[in-house]
Amino acid sequence: MAVAKQALDTAGLSEQQLREMHYKMALGRSLSARQRVLQRMGKGPITYSGEGHEAAQVGTAYALRPGHDWVFPYYRDIAVALTLGLTPRDVLMSFFARRDDVNSGGRNMPSHFSHPQLRIVSEGAPVATQCPHAVGCALAAKLRGLDEVSVAYFGDGGTSPGDTHEAMNFAGVLKVPVIFVCEFNSYAISVPWRKQAAVENVAVRAQGYGFPGLTVDGNDVLAVYRAMKEAVERARAGAGATFLEAKTYRLVPHSSDDDDRRYRTREEVEDWSQRDPIGRFTRQLKELGVLDEVREKETAARVEAEVDDATNYPEAAAQPEAASALRHVFVEA
Repeated sequence: MAVAKQALDTAGLSEQQLREMHYKMALGRSLSARQRVLQRMGKGPITYSGEGHEAAQVGTAYALRPGHDWVFPYYRDIAVALTLGLTPRDVLMSFFARRDDVNSGGRNMPSHFSHPQLRIVSEGAPVATQCPHAVGCALAAKLRGLDEVSVAYFGDGGTSPGDTHEAMNFAGVLKVPVIFVCEFNSYAISVPWRKQAAVENVAVRAQGYGFPGLTVDGNDVLAVYRAMKEAVERARAGAGATFLEAKTYRLVPHSSDDDDRRYRTREEVEDWSQRDPIGRFTRQLKELGVLDEVREKETAARVEAEVDDATNYPEAAAQPEAASALRHVFVEA
């Protein structure tokens, strides 16, 4: 009880904010699960689940200013997008590839989150290409004298491509307000971390580029929030970049096209399931008296209703017009 109370005091969050974080985590979990079901029904081409990553995603996104800071997510970041203001309808309109999809007008792959007003910038399909973009955006903010922060999200597999290293090098040299968030789940699709790198914590690489690297328990949403808040404050103050590594685990296969039984044991998955970040945060909030059985059921009912609504809404929405297929691809006369 004392530990939980200390975490609450350190985080500096109100009871309402803590309950909102819990709701966003539950919403991200439920919407990810619904997309997996819909994909199996042939409603969408592919899905990348965020199940298991909710604490890392909500904890980091909650420390940002939506519509002010720039966010460059990766395909697993459903709870990041929801925390910043994307709605379940927005997410599934993209999944169903509907005409009025705010992410891309039905043009992009599912889970390529984008929203101009919220300053969520769509990633490219190649892994880690968003990292140099985030650094460039942060440099623009610095040159213009703005207090905007840019955040690049990626998994541990995204730390291997040259894009990440080049981005981190320029971030250190130019001392720009950017935060690199690595949602470390131990696998680059099927390749375990031990076959990628010889270091235990990828955050140590930040030292080579001249800025701090921090490893945090990615299944503890308050620990993630505190670390991210400090990194954001540091960036706004002109102190430069931070690398934040959140140790977590994806509870389901890499994507709907993946069979994770080929490369990880059921015992490993079950062990990590016992460390589920949502269950952990739920227990902590109950110990603090912030959440009770009634409020927990109300949250579950709210989430279910929103996900059901988001599922039904695209079914009746208009398909993109064939004549618009080349829009934004070639210059129109």
